Amino acid sequence: MFIAMNRFRVKRDRGADFERMWRERDSHLDEVPGYLEFRLLKGPESEDHILYASHTLWQSYDHFEAWTKSEAFRKAHANAGDKSDPITLGHPQFEGFEVVHSQ
Repeated sequence: MFIAMNRFRVKRDRGADFERMWRERDSHLDEVPGYLEFRLLKGPESEDHILYASHTLWQSYDHFEAWTKSEAFRKAHANAGDKSDPITLGHPQFEGFEVVHSQ
């Protein structure tokens, strides 16, 4: 299995907007072979932001990579954020992990 995570530094006053954006978006993940599950995680707050992480679980790295090259990926990210009124501080930070043990 493979876990793909993106960390987002969301402006402190925009947390509700960020969460609503994720709840209302059409991710198209259910169209993609190898997709297993998605979670949006809310983490600690700092002076200027709230840390969030998106977390997707895939059957394999190859399935994840195929998703990033798919039409479903392009559709899901077509309206990814309003550039004139950004919710986040900077770009998300991607982290990918191969699952080596689970119970």
